[in-house]
Amino acid sequence: MAASLALARHRTHLFSQHTTSVYARVILTRLSGGGAAHHSSLTSSFTAPPRESSRYFSPRENADERSRIHPISIGSYRCSSTWKWAKPSASPSPNTADQPDSGNSWNDNNSDGSNNTLNNNGRGTDLHQSIISQVTNLHSSIMPLNTTLRGPLAKNSDRGTSLPFVFLVGNHSSGKSSFINYVLGRSVQTAGVAPTDDCFTVIAPGPKDVDQDGPALVGDPDIGFEGLRQFGPTLIHHAQLKVREGIQNQNFMMVDSPGMIDSPVSSGGMSMGYSMGNSGMHSSSTSSAVMDRGYDFQGVVRWFAERADVVLLFFDPDKPGTTGETLSILLHSLGGMDHKLLIVLNKADQFKKIHDFARAYGSLCWNLSKVIPRKDLPRIFTMCLPVKRDDNDASSTNIAQEALDQRALADLHQTRDDVVAEVMKAPKRRIDNVITNLHDSVHLLLMHAVVAEDVRSRYSKRQWENRIQEFSSLVAGVGLAALGLHFSVPPQFTGGVVAATVVGVGGLRWFNSSKLKDAEEQLLSVEELSASFQRTHPREVNEADEFYASVWQRVRDPLKLSLWRTGLSDFPAVKKGDLQHLQMILDEEIPRLRRLASPSHHGSKKND
Repeated sequence: MAASLALARHRTHLFSQHTTSVYARVILTRLSGGGAAHHSSLTSSFTAPPRESSRYFSPRENADERSRIHPISIGSYRCSSTWKWAKPSASPSPNTADQPDSGNSWNDNNSDGSNNTLNNNGRGTDLHQSIISQVTNLHSSIMPLNTTLRGPLAKNSDRGTSLPFVFLVGNHSSGKSSFINYVLGRSVQTAGVAPTDDCFTVIAPGPKDVDQDGPALVGDPDIGFEGLRQFGPTLIHHAQLKVREGIQNQNFMMVDSPGMIDSPVSSGGMSMGYSMGNSGMHSSSTSSAVMDRGYDFQGVVRWFAERADVVLLFFDPDKPGTTGETLSILLHSLGGMDHKLLIVLNKADQFKKIHDFARAYGSLCWNLSKVIPRKDLPRIFTMCLPVKRDDNDASSTNIAQEALDQRALADLHQTRDDVVAEVMKAPKRRIDNVITNLHDSVHLLLMHAVVAEDVRSRYSKRQWENRIQEFSSLVAGVGLAALGLHFSVPPQFTGGVVAATVVGVGGLRWFNSSKLKDAEEQLLSVEELSASFQRTHPREVNEADEFYASVWQRVRDPLKLSLWRTGLSDFPAVKKGDLQHLQMILDEEIPRLRRLASPSHHGSKKND
């Protein structure tokens, strides 16, 4: 009887521990916004709680557990590159011993891309290279018109980086550098609690470890970062390139950014405007808060984010969205990039109490709601990175406690794998992003050209009306003088008519010139430009097309600046053939490229 009671108590104690861990996982999943996908995993966890760490099981058990818990298998895809990278050595990195114990099951299979469905028989890679080449040619074909019309597209915007890249931005000590080391499988960036770096660091794969400074990075004509020169020498000297061999993925680059902090003189920055959206031009504000790093930090972040294939915005439990500079960057630099932006709440395993986690998560959502102009918040990836256990502390009690923690935090690790999977999609996203960028650029330039031609033609019409008036006055005066000579009118009358004609035509020209200048100022006002947009896009206005409204908001200010700098009298006329070429790209070329890049599915017209 005593033995039976002891066995019953032991089973009750084990069940209580398991129920407590599952309950904690349920709360964490609901607060982290995991969705229905995580709910199904939680339902099954009552019968078979997942295990992750390889340190607690035998090799046979570990193989079974890893195949069950980590089903993600991301193959590599080599993107078209104009940067002539040498093939890295297959030998392991000399820093292999220092690699973190990450358990990167997402890179266990297909590391060489041999089993990637995109590369079957080499057709996938060739097709994607062909798509990128066609997009580049189409983008280059519209740049002369953009230059002629002083269009909204930035110089060299048709030239991308040599490899796809992932851009990381966020608070200092939020885990950006640690995440980079985790994804690359070796220690590349220095991680620490205090700010450890004040540079934009480009990390690229290569045949050997090489470091280059900012001038060398910006001056390289192949890698694709020469556009950073527009932000001045201070930024150039706060940028660097790290080429590393032996990293786990050779198909994309990663760009680390300085950690964001609020200086004592900063006002937070959320009230500061920016001059343009996605046009490639950086902020025109001269506020000291914008230049408190010595360069336009918001503009630089915008420049990187526009060209990145995946953007990660990191927050941490210590500063869950309370840094004004971070919120300002989200509002001013990352607007309109929701399709490639991932918001990450890192280091979620540092919470000791579930109430602390709830307060931090709620604080982050509250602060994000201030800068996201809609009622529904985007998904927040709540995750943590693996912590390397000290081998000297291997008591059975500690091992059991760590095993319990790993089960309770399994959803955080699964979310981390989801983020890594999105990072690994950067080469595939490059195809979609270059087509999207072409679509966006053509829409911007087409609207710029159409509205500019409408404004120029109206100004030209008034200009010709004035010239007709002046010419008519001159003809009338000359005619009267000729009649006077024909009918032998006294020369005093004829001379008076000639003098009156000269004075009248001169005065009329001065009056028309003054009136034309006022008309030019009126035509360049925001109200008249908006009226021109409504005249040239009546159907879109009547249908309340939000897409065209958003494009107009981005075109209006640079269009006004271009017309004002050039002058309506000197602004070139837009040829009908140029407009037809832009419309042809939108109606024919971009849909064709979308079909080539899209996966096969029912209803696909790839074979048409």
